[in-house]
Amino acid sequence: MESRTNGAVAPRRGRPGYDQEQMLEVIVKVFTDHGYDAATLELIAKRLGLSKSAVYHHFDSKQAMLEMALERVLGALESVFSARAATEGAAADRIRFVVTGAVRVACEERPYLLLLLRLHGNSEVELQAMERRRAFDQKLRHLFDQSLEEQTLREDLDPGLAERFTFGLINSLVEWYRPGGRFSAEEIADSVLRFLNDGLRPKA
Repeated sequence: MESRTNGAVAPRRGRPGYDQEQMLEVIVKVFTDHGYDAATLELIAKRLGLSKSAVYHHFDSKQAMLEMALERVLGALESVFSARAATEGAAADRIRFVVTGAVRVACEERPYLLLLLRLHGNSEVELQAMERRRAFDQKLRHLFDQSLEEQTLREDLDPGLAERFTFGLINSLVEWYRPGGRFSAEEIADSVLRFLNDGLRPKA
């Protein structure tokens, strides 16, 4: 699914005093607060304290804003799943690597993951992003299938459910994780893995 969403959008040089990255953070908040469809350019400009023309100096369109925001999280997750440690070796080790990487992305890119999870699929950009997200589900499901074959997944647990439970835990981070809070991304990843291992490990 080749699209602008499937590749990094080149950053644009902003006017003095404005940073595109900081602007995007505010825009993502507007998208999640009001929904992408209802988030008008006027509303975005008002939240930023800029004129509409000033916003367009940094972004070609509202669609470009969405594409850039979604690429932050989708590109990061694709990097995790395409890494050598995620594609070679024992399934249990690959699952551990993927879960650790996905937790890190969820923590570091929390606002962007929240936006991704709240998409409704009302535009081509959203549909393409949702398709890329489904690809992660399929890849993790495949890893659990392999884990079952290698007898590192309990036989009475369906690999599809294992995948759903795992991403359910990771995606829940958007609801409560805060940078600088009690737990670091590394500590959360370790806890998720311990929780999964106790539940996924074959019975003795």
